[in-house]
Amino acid sequence: MTQRSSNGKCPSGRLNCWQVMDCGLEQGGKKVAEFGACPAATDTSFDGINSGQNAGRVCWAVAGTYCGGCLQGSFAEKRPSCRNCAFYQMVQEQERHAGSRIKFLQFVNREHRSPFFDEMTCRHVKAGERFVMQGAVEDKAYIIQHGSCLVIVEKEGQLHPVDHYGEGDIVGGLGILTGEPRRAHVEAETDMLLWEMTREQFDDFADNDPDLLAFITELVADRLDSRRPTAYRTIGKYIATDIIGRGAFSIVYKGVHKDLNMPVTIKMMRHHMALQPDFFQSFYDEAKIIAGLSHPHIVKVYDFEERHRTLFIIMEYLRGDSLKQMIAHLRAIAPYPAARYLYQLCDALAYAHERGIIHRDINPANILVQPNDQVKVLDFGLACAAGTEDFSNPGTAHYVSPEQIRGDPVDARADIYALGVTAYEMLSGRRPFEAKEARTLIDLHLRRDVADPGLVKADIPPLLRAFVQRCGRRDPAQRYQTMHQARAALRSLLGNTDLGLARAADKRRAALCLAFKDEHGKALNALIQTFKAKAGAMGVEVELTENIDMRAGEM
Repeated sequence: MTQRSSNGKCPSGRLNCWQVMDCGLEQGGKKVAEFGACPAATDTSFDGINSGQNAGRVCWAVAGTYCGGCLQGSFAEKRPSCRNCAFYQMVQEQERHAGSRIKFLQFVNREHRSPFFDEMTCRHVKAGERFVMQGAVEDKAYIIQHGSCLVIVEKEGQLHPVDHYGEGDIVGGLGILTGEPRRAHVEAETDMLLWEMTREQFDDFADNDPDLLAFITELVADRLDSRRPTAYRTIGKYIATDIIGRGAFSIVYKGVHKDLNMPVTIKMMRHHMALQPDFFQSFYDEAKIIAGLSHPHIVKVYDFEERHRTLFIIMEYLRGDSLKQMIAHLRAIAPYPAARYLYQLCDALAYAHERGIIHRDINPANILVQPNDQVKVLDFGLACAAGTEDFSNPGTAHYVSPEQIRGDPVDARADIYALGVTAYEMLSGRRPFEAKEARTLIDLHLRRDVADPGLVKADIPPLLRAFVQRCGRRDPAQRYQTMHQARAALRSLLGNTDLGLARAADKRRAALCLAFKDEHGKALNALIQTFKAKAGAMGVEVELTENIDMRAGEM
């Protein structure tokens, strides 16, 4: 087979075989009418997510492909000739260098043999040998020293290749985390040198190497991310797809409920946090309380799954932009829409505070504005009960209250302070306190009140400027004492209980229809947010009848 490309070089990225070989046998390809679509481009039988993307990366393992000018046999029969294929060699090279963050060999000394290997068994596997059996229950994983292998799912008597591992990868890593039966066969493509590692050895190694906890998180994240074809995407009743956010404490996926076909957001706690028993129990207890919250401006928690030695929180899937993204696009948010967003935030936080829940990490990245201009408060992951003395996690440094810095008991006024800092940034386009050194930034919170945003932008109404300044007092006693008080101040600013919106009968209406492709969604959403903000400043309402799919950021 001959590789084709426009520049004569190996294409980069995780391409499928037909994109590299230009055979025209992909679905809708130029030669499908004559020869039929290639099985490597039509295999959707495993989980239906990749729509052929699985086999397109491991086409040499698919029976009945049409390449090299003739129909191929089984993958066992065609394996020798496929090893000389330019696409096969390209994938091998990419896999050798890709995903270095999850290569297990980085944790051992490659110059001199690590004592860790003295506890493990070395195993040689011949090409074509199946060394992991689907359905088997084993307490071991395999580290690949040399060679490569295929992951093959057997379903209804048919074999479906779904993944490919090479040097430095760990095979069966999720199995020793969960103890569950193997979800696929693993078969050597080439002669292999493996190191067998038991669950007990893995646990001992993790205890002696804290960096391994970060490795475990990345290993699980890599297996669950649909950008790598894999059989390991199921989390209880849910299937994870794309990673849509990463933070210090969690990784966030878009997902779907397997039976209801309902989109969800799946938040996985990082293992260095999950493996701290006290933190895990506290987080889990608070998460159960938060799951009981039901408010239109608070993200809804549906479910919990404890898997892979960590906790997965299942939440509603939201579309829109975070306030952080909006500020970046617009440079600042006009006073009128900013006041409406702040009113909704006050309403949501008042509801949580009434139930004894303090958020502790209000900031623009944790507030999502949906296409209908309704906000959602995200990430109650740092939430605690009112009165709790806890400085273990002081929130995002630019927005943290002075009492959190001092380690004093936390109550609703900590959220009010963070709301004031957030409001200042919304209106002015900059944070009230900036410093290169964290210690200097902390000192600014302790020594200064949040300034008047009108000193940066002159068009901010006096009442809104006063709102920001009162929220941002460093002395909690000088702030609004409850979110109800803060909300009342905004209500007087906005004019009436319906937030100053004119009745539809008093306004003329015009419709604008947009036809766009999915790949234009983000850019178009940014344009619409700019238009909405400027229109809102003139008292013009903008309504969307169709949501633009903007994946929520870190939660």
